[in-house]
Amino acid sequence: MSAVDVVLPGGRRHRLAGGRGFARPAAPATGRIAYAAAHVVADPGAENVPGAPAAVDWDTTLAFRRHLWSYGLGVAEAMDTAQRGMGLDYPATRELIRRSAAEARAVGGRIVAGVGTDQLPAGPATLAAVTAAYREQLDDVRAAGARPVLMCSRHLAAAARGPEDYLRVYDELLSAAGEPVVLHWLGPMFDPALTGYWGSPDLDLAADTVIELIKAHQSTVDGIKVSLLDAGREVALRRRLPAGVRLYTGDDFHYPELIRGDEVGHSDALLGVFAAIAPAAAAALAALDRGDLAAYDEIFAPTVPLARHLFAAPTWHYKTGIVFLAWLAGHQDHFTMVGGAQSGRSPAHLATLLTLADAAGLLPDADLAAARARAFFTVAGVAQ
Repeated sequence: MSAVDVVLPGGRRHRLAGGRGFARPAAPATGRIAYAAAHVVADPGAENVPGAPAAVDWDTTLAFRRHLWSYGLGVAEAMDTAQRGMGLDYPATRELIRRSAAEARAVGGRIVAGVGTDQLPAGPATLAAVTAAYREQLDDVRAAGARPVLMCSRHLAAAARGPEDYLRVYDELLSAAGEPVVLHWLGPMFDPALTGYWGSPDLDLAADTVIELIKAHQSTVDGIKVSLLDAGREVALRRRLPAGVRLYTGDDFHYPELIRGDEVGHSDALLGVFAAIAPAAAAALAALDRGDLAAYDEIFAPTVPLARHLFAAPTWHYKTGIVFLAWLAGHQDHFTMVGGAQSGRSPAHLATLLTLADAAGLLPDADLAAARARAFFTVAGVAQ
């Protein structure tokens, strides 16, 4: 057995090929704005168990953001990928945003950060309490110096009785924002508690509400991040947006075609998968900038099976795969997550993720990745 061989669940042996060595771009892409939604690195020596306050390894967390900036990508901070509502409590979130925004200023990196209502206790909340919670977080993000992303709120989804309640809350927030913000539409496949967001389970009616809101506040909406995993619906919404309002795709299944666009327009990007495929994403966007569509397609093609597996149902556990890949790629020294979320995917799922990441050229050090994978599968009961 060579140093780059790994025995997978079921007994199949896989030999890692190692990374493709994607070059860092000289500058960020100009044709598209692209943010990678970044994960947090847990402190492996702390009590990061379900229900406990998050203990974050700040140095390694910030080092991962510098990795993303070094490839010309922006960082989408404190979003779903960072385990908002799934292990990352709001005191840790506020500190994360403060530290990351300061780091962004230091290196000249682009950053947006999530604004939600997760400082409220679980359970019922009034619309007034939801609005106040949003405004508190909006003030925190603005004070840190990041562009706000008004994330979908579980509390608002539970409290709202129809589109008019969403319009009332968001009207107050956008009127108070004082600067352009990014809206957010996260589908129920990412969080079932958001079913019926924007006032209706009928996505066409929900889209009407979104467009009504954006048209009323066009000067303070930079764009909207859409994560519905439905390319046709995203394109239809994109074509209804007022001029100058961006659609940031959050579609981790169809991102190559949506970013590439068509004769009418294109999507920009705010993607969880970009954290896992940053070198390839940067290379593809550079190819798009120079008009080399063949290279763009060739670079992105092997990342799509990886992304589809990473975000397979239950989709909200994709964060486990993101952290597993970060560990294999050498961005952190352990496979531990806040809230104990490393248990969210099976060894068989992670074995497939390993082989797909290798096929996409995203494991830069094959020896390191193989050693770590062998250690993980040994603990999982797969003899090496």
